[in-house]
Amino acid sequence: MEIFKSLYQRVFSLTPETFEPLALELFNFQYTHNTTYKAYVDNLTVKPQLVTKMTQIPFLPIELFKRHEIKTGSWNSESVFESSGTTGAITSKHHVFSGNQYLHNCQLIFEQFYGKVSDYTVLALLPSYLERENSSLVYMARDFICKSNDARSDFFLNDQAGLAQLLTRLQKEGKPTLLLGVTFGLLDLAESFNLALDNVIIMETGGMKGRRKEMLRSEVHEVLTYALGVNSIHSEYGMTELFSQAYSKGQGIFTPGSTMRVLTRDINDPLHISVRLRSGGLNIVDLANIHSCCFIETKDIGKVYENGDFEVLGRMDNSDIRGCNLMVV
Repeated sequence: MEIFKSLYQRVFSLTPETFEPLALELFNFQYTHNTTYKAYVDNLTVKPQLVTKMTQIPFLPIELFKRHEIKTGSWNSESVFESSGTTGAITSKHHVFSGNQYLHNCQLIFEQFYGKVSDYTVLALLPSYLERENSSLVYMARDFICKSNDARSDFFLNDQAGLAQLLTRLQKEGKPTLLLGVTFGLLDLAESFNLALDNVIIMETGGMKGRRKEMLRSEVHEVLTYALGVNSIHSEYGMTELFSQAYSKGQGIFTPGSTMRVLTRDINDPLHISVRLRSGGLNIVDLANIHSCCFIETKDIGKVYENGDFEVLGRMDNSDIRGCNLMVV
């Protein structure tokens, strides 16, 4: 396990210059020690010794998390994150070696964008996630609530009136506040109350979960900004199979955390991956995912900008609707 400790130390001291070299090193490490990933790479007839650039690394299709334990090395799972899904559907399962490592990276990335978690009152409006076990988003939100140093930080299930009253009180106090909410829950709040919350970060995590008709992101944000009295709606991009997140401070444009990069692949040729291909399927490099797989081929379609920011444009045909992904544009 010493090799994992050494790798994590290097991941958490990344610079833009060291990201690709470490990605290549982790590709070889996971090819050697992750049996599912090795079988996939071999099936593509990719020779690891010929992989010299990040765009040449094979990305593991995310649906393999539904039927395989994606583990690098042999170890017992401390916990298992599980994706949402319709009744009877096979869900993705992400076996986690250390929940503390996941939470450490969540906090590190959040604080890169927003400053110390302890400075905020953290409110979580995540009813659909609380209804099931093993949600990575709930795991993160619970940790942020515990670290917020404000006894008023909490989860809210159906008490919209209590949430609105507390938000109004925090606004008057000028207390920095984060409201992390599933999309349909935030829309319910916006339809029930007209608020003025320009001191509150409203952060949506996506997901209608069958509670409402699907809407364009621009429509959702227009409703929320008007009813909740904010200038912009923030967003979080993460998923069950990842250890890292990206954040948007408005307009649906995401910036990846320091341990994450987003590449695009040609929809008609999934092995054609480029940092210059503006639109296509999104591939995620998540160097914090050392115990699992750092190279994930998602079912999201998006656009990646020159500076590494990206936006999500929709989902591949016939792919699952997932709560952690945002609405179509």
